[in-house]
Amino acid sequence: GASPRAAMPVWLRDCSWRQTASVVYLVVPGQEGRRLLGRPDVFCAEQYLKVHAPPFLFEAFLWAPIDEARSTARLENGSVFFTLRKKEAALWDSLLAPEVDKEKMQRIREDAVLRAHEKAKEETDAKAVRKQERSKCALEATMKLEEAERKRIDQLKEKERQKATEEIEQWKEQNEKQKKLQERVPLQLIKKKQEENEPRSSSRGAARTASATQRAGSAGNMFSDKLEEESVPAPRCAGTIQLRFTPRVFPTALRESRVEEEEEWLQKQAEARRAINIDLAELGDLSEEEKNPDWLKDKGNQLFATGNYLSAVSAYNLAIRINNKIPALYLNRATCHLRLRNLHKAIEDSSKVFCSCV
Repeated sequence: GASPRAAMPVWLRDCSWRQTASVVYLVVPGQEGRRLLGRPDVFCAEQYLKVHAPPFLFEAFLWAPIDEARSTARLENGSVFFTLRKKEAALWDSLLAPEVDKEKMQRIREDAVLRAHEKAKEETDAKAVRKQERSKCALEATMKLEEAERKRIDQLKEKERQKATEEIEQWKEQNEKQKKLQERVPLQLIKKKQEENEPRSSSRGAARTASATQRAGSAGNMFSDKLEEESVPAPRCAGTIQLRFTPRVFPTALRESRVEEEEEWLQKQAEARRAINIDLAELGDLSEEEKNPDWLKDKGNQLFATGNYLSAVSAYNLAIRINNKIPALYLNRATCHLRLRNLHKAIEDSSKVFCSCV
């Protein structure tokens, strides 16, 4: 049987053109008034033009080079209208180059295709570079936003730390003032007692001196010293004194203690013991695996990776109730609160991590 043959193209030979010193205007119409159907394939190089709209084909080897980047082509009413910008301003003698044989045509075609490929590759590379630069700019912008957020959190931490430091310093100053005041009160009481005892001792000494002088004057003998010794009272009998102190939880004396703070501390301890008893009752329903804080931390990390921040917070909360000495639990929970925009809770957990590391 006969093999199928490719359809031969219909060459378009008729075209009209006009020119100025810098521009060539070229019109390629369809053959015998037939329009170029569809969207034709237009190829433009320095000295080569091609319009392919099956079955029509137009090809031209130009008189002089043109600037293909600035040249344009448009399809209107079945014809292609070219606006070709000359590289050198000069009038052409003809539209087509003279004496172009088949070998030269083939060479011009190959050079045009090769240049088009190189230009397309350059444009692709330039587009890739621009895309990479845009990605880099987006990454830098994201990093700047994260850095600004990190600085804001650090500033909040620093403010909280300074506030806590100031409160501690104020508490120390008040404690020192109270201690000094408590030290002054006993000294003042001792001085007052000494001042009260001095008049009594002086009056007793004066009375003893007067009685001795009177006895010496009246007796006037060698037994006056013996009589004076006999007048001194005998020592007191030894005995035992029992002292009973008010029962207290703290070892310090009542006058040196701060009763309100001690009662508050005892109340917090009682609440903590009640909370522990409640936690033990609640944790009794959990499996051994669920009572492991490390397992709960890994579970929270898995939930965080899937974007389930609320469930991750619940896992970290249970792990902290079981063991509150693991800083990573507070840090991970702070990250979850930050994603949920619970900024105060995020700052609170971050401060706990900061205090445990200091």
